[in-house]
Amino acid sequence: MFGSNIRKYRDLKGYSQRELSNKLILRGINLLNSDISRIENHTLFIRDYEQKAICEILGISYEQLFENTNNFFN
Repeated sequence: MFGSNIRKYRDLKGYSQRELSNKLILRGINLLNSDISRIENHTLFIRDYEQKAICEILGISYEQLFENTNNFFN
């Protein structure tokens, strides 16, 4: 549900899916670039600690991660 926001903020940072994956792997979180693609396409859900790491890497808050996600359920 928040995959679109990850894509949006990843693009704003200028990171490819592979670059985001590499930064996560350096933090001990094993998400491959194919996993990032699945997250962004809403076919892979992630754990809370993975969400936290993505927010830190992208420099965003949880609020930004979940912005406009209420539309997902409508």
